Formats: sequence, structure tokens, C-alpha cells
Amino acid sequence: MAKKKINSTDEPLEKQLWKTADKLRKNIDAAEYKHVVLGLIFLKYISDAFEELYARLKAEEGQGADPEDKDEYKAENVFFVPAEARWNMLVSQAKQPTIGITIDAAMDAIEKENPSLKGVLPKVYARQNLDPTSLGELIDLVGNIALGDTKSRSADVLGHVFEYFLGEFALAEGKKGGQFYTPRSVVELLVEMLEPYHGRVFDPCCGSGGMFVQSEKFVTQHQGKINDISIYGQESNQTTWRLCKMNLAIRGIDSSQVKWNNEGSFLNDAHKDLKSDFIIANPPFNVSDWGGDLLRKDGRWQYGVPPTGNANFAWLQHFIYHLNPSGQAGVVLAKGALTSKTSGEGDIRKSLVEEGLIDCIVNLPAKLFLNTQIPAALWFLSRNRKNGKFRDRSGEILFIDARNLGHLINRRTRELSDDDIRQITETYHNWRNPGGQYKDVPGFCASVPVERVKELDYVLTPGRYVGLPDEEDDFDFNERFTALKAEWEEQLKEEARLNEIIAANLSKIRING
Repeated sequence: MAKKKINSTDEPLEKQLWKTADKLRKNIDAAEYKHVVLGLIFLKYISDAFEELYARLKAEEGQGADPEDKDEYKAENVFFVPAEARWNMLVSQAKQPTIGITIDAAMDAIEKENPSLKGVLPKVYARQNLDPTSLGELIDLVGNIALGDTKSRSADVLGHVFEYFLGEFALAEGKKGGQFYTPRSVVELLVEMLEPYHGRVFDPCCGSGGMFVQSEKFVTQHQGKINDISIYGQESNQTTWRLCKMNLAIRGIDSSQVKWNNEGSFLNDAHKDLKSDFIIANPPFNVSDWGGDLLRKDGRWQYGVPPTGNANFAWLQHFIYHLNPSGQAGVVLAKGALTSKTSGEGDIRKSLVEEGLIDCIVNLPAKLFLNTQIPAALWFLSRNRKNGKFRDRSGEILFIDARNLGHLINRRTRELSDDDIRQITETYHNWRNPGGQYKDVPGFCASVPVERVKELDYVLTPGRYVGLPDEEDDFDFNERFTALKAEWEEQLKEEARLNEIIAANLSKIRING
């Protein structure tokens, strides 16, 4: 599905759509434009779902069905779309100079008919910087997504395009984009490691909902029942929460337990009594202004009071607090949390190790995240490492050093491949599962007794434990020297080119000055 082609080009559908949509952006910032595009994709999705059910009800009118009865749609978990907001009506008005006002009115009408969408949909289409002609072309573009597909496939294609566009907008925004989007490969790795087949999945800093989408996708891909998992979330940024609600709705995922408040999970926990089976999260790194001074005696700090100047160990304990007695968590944290001893952080880490809560640490490659260059690691936590589902790992911790995995997708951003994800995941599962064929691999992974971790003062950096890779017998020094020399010469050429550009620009400035 993701590789569907249109026209004569070899590019997948979603890439062609992105390029066309981006051309129509003109002078609008990506941060603003994403709401324009994603709002239209969402509108097309709910209109398609409505029209499918509408046609069925229309055919059953003789049997008492009413295609304009809102309850008929509610019973089928389909959003009711009033006449003035249906896609065909928007298409008929697409070339009018007032199309922006028409779309904003359509968004309002949909929210009035569907309380669960209240305050979620964007009303940004009548702004002066959005050219009506470009907006009309955008409607045509979105209208052609999945054209000719069956309605059931159409929903899946629209969902995939929405997800792809989220990632592309995050790349286009750069640092700010990382505030609402966790890179797909990191999300896939977390979900594949934890295998959330059933139960309650919680993300208390859920961004645009990628962890939830991937969890549901994981269940579907492994022939599980989608209704076997339920999702709970919280987000403090209202704009991001809106994206999340649309992202989940377009996937048909119940988002009723995804909450927003601007105080955040620490000061206003929206799920105080929740004990989840899985927590999958990417909290913001090293947050200093998290309200810690107001929470010194909070009941969540069972392993030590976290410092007011850094929320990393507050997040870890918040996650543990919300796990049930056999719950598991997979979370992203700044790499500094593996070694820091500032303001009692080392003591908290020591407590987590001695309580047997830390199952696995994965050191990640650099440049994976859009909003920070801070090195990161994955922490996998388990409340019961003696449970019968997996083998007893209570006396050991698995360390995986994946720093050398991944590939660059542009000069600033790295991505893990499917093979990289499989290598890390299979290592963990072989170590964790009964009968797994695990063995230490120098330079990559090591199963380490907790006593050894104590000897190294509870430092959890994988590189301390996995050692150096075995030297390859067929290592060719001359070949390696030649390759390094070529790389160095290429870097020199690039620097010379940049210096020429800088010099030329300086000359222009002097002339113009």
C-alpha cells in the first residue's frame, strides 16, 4: 500500500503528494501549513466514511433506515458530516475566492455535530496569507488520494498519507517539529521491543499519537484483535493534542482517553488511578521547568526525590508509578541520565537497579531526533522480571550499543532501517524469552550481572559493558586507509566550496553596501 504508484514516476504515492503539496505552500511556514493540509486530509477521511455509510442507509430506506439520522452514524462509530461540510460540496466551491471561509465553516459544523471533535479541528483556511487558488488546488490534490480505491482501502491510504505528512512536516520544521513527532523508526523499535498485543497502553507525553498508531498497527500486523488494546494519553500542548486526536480518528482509534491540559502530567495527572500494561513514551529531554519545587513530597517519588532542575528521573518514576504489577515500559531519555549523579540522580538510578526494575538499555545513534542533538538511549523497565511469561532476568541487565547502526536520510538526520530494528529487537527477545538463542556480541550487546553494574557505580552506559568488537580476520589496512583518505579529500572539497560561497556573498555585501 505504501508503495502505490501514480502517473509514470517510480516514486510512491505519498512522496508525490508531499512534493505537490509543498509546492503549493509558497510563503507559508511549515508549522502553519501542516494544519491546513492535515485538516483537509482529515476532512476527506471522515467525509469518505460518512458517504459510505450514507449510501448503505439510503439503500435501506425501505427497511426503516434514515441516512440523515445522526444516531445511525454514532452506532457505527462514524462521524456525522452535515450537508454543508461534505467533501463534494467543498469540491464544488474549490475555485471560489471564498473557499477559505467555506472550509472554516465546514470545520465548525462538524465540531457542532460531533462533541468528541470539539476544539480539535483547524479553522485556519480564511487567513490572508493562504492563497485561495492554491487552496483550491490543494483540495483537488487531497481529493485524488485513494481515488478509485474501495472505501475500506481508501481509509487505510488516507491514514498512511496523514502519518507520512506528519513526518515530513516535522522534518520541514526541524527543531520545532520534534516537539510533536517522534521519528517513525524509533517508535517502531519501541513497539517491536515491547510487543503490546493486549492491555492498556499509556503515553503521558503523547505528542501527535505515533506510539498509539504503531501499537495498533503492530497488533494488526501480527493477526491480533485490535480491540484487545486500549489507549490512554496526555499532552500539554493543545495544538499537538489536536494533531493527535485527528491522527487517531483517521485510523479509527478511540481517543476518548487522550486528555489535554496545559499544566502537564506532573502537575495535573489526567489518569491518576491508571495502572497500565505498557508505557511507550518519548518525554522532552532534560526539562528544567517542570514544577518540581511544588512536588517535593509527591507519592510518585518512591525511589528518590528528583531534582527540580531536570525532569528525567521524575519521568522515569512517573512511568513506574503508572505500571501495573507486571507492566512494562519502553521510553526515550537523554543519554546523560545513564551516568548523571547531579542532585541525587545517581541515587535514584541506583535504587532502580537494586529494585530490579531495569531490564534493558539501548544506546542509540546520533542525529535520530529532529529537535535535539543530545545523545539518547532507550530504557526498558519491567515491574516483574520474574514473571512466567518471560524467563527470570532479575539478576542481570541487557546492554545493547546501537550507536553504529542507522543511515543518514539527509545531512542532519539519521534513521534506523528495518534490518537495524530487527537486529536490536531479536537480540532483546532472544535474551528475554525462554529458550531464546542469545549470546553476547563484543561491541554490540552484553548480558551483565547486577553485581558488575554495582562495581561500576551504577553507570548504565552500554559501551562500558559490551566491550570492543572482535577484529575481523580479513581486515585490509590499505583498503581502509584509501577509503578514509577519499572521505577526507571529499570533506576538504566541500569546505572549499562553502568558503567560495561565503566569499562570494561577502563580495556582494561589500558591493551593495
